[in-house]
Amino acid sequence: MYEELKYWYLRDHKLFWTLSMNQIKQLCIITGFKKAKKGDIIYFSSSDVPRVFLLKKGNIKIVSIDEDGNETIKDIIEKGDLFGELTLESDRNSNEYAKALTDDVAICSFLLSDFEDLLLRNPSLALSYTKFVGLKLKRIKNNYANLVSKDAKTRLLTFIKDWAARDGKRDGNRVTIQNYLTQNDIAQIICTSRQTATVLLNELEENGLMHYGRKEIIIEDISKLVRK
Repeated sequence: MYEELKYWYLRDHKLFWTLSMNQIKQLCIITGFKKAKKGDIIYFSSSDVPRVFLLKKGNIKIVSIDEDGNETIKDIIEKGDLFGELTLESDRNSNEYAKALTDDVAICSFLLSDFEDLLLRNPSLALSYTKFVGLKLKRIKNNYANLVSKDAKTRLLTFIKDWAARDGKRDGNRVTIQNYLTQNDIAQIICTSRQTATVLLNELEENGLMHYGRKEIIIEDISKLVRK
């Protein structure tokens, strides 16, 4: 059953569109498959067996830990995204881990050595991978630029608008987001304290712009939020 799932997961991912049916079947042999539920740790960067991961279902957060033990959410991984040793180099100095944010998470993974060999044997795949990772790194760079140049309220609004654009279900100007983040998660993402994030979220609710609930976030009129 897992072999069949791996085949369809890989075939449907745009990164592997350049591969033939037989190549994807061969790829399934070296591909690991794992399911996880909310709260499960997917990987630690200090692992002795470096891997490249592909998220097929659910959401994951990448958490970075500094020398003082403080945690910051570095990235939110969504369906179809890659994470792990994306630079194709094992960095033992980094200290981060991946944790499942939602139930029913499904992940495919490759040993770093196997993935490198795959890219060497398939130049078109290597080119696609370079573009894919380049876009991801550009997005992360833009996120850091926003953290440096904007105040906490603007960072929160930017994050919510981006989240709504990615995951929100729209009905006219009303947008509903299935919420898999705690207020503390949001505070880490926008690099502020939980108290500040709570105050800002409450302010948006008091102004009638959105409702934050544990299971969903409702933006009554996205056009008003976009103008902020």
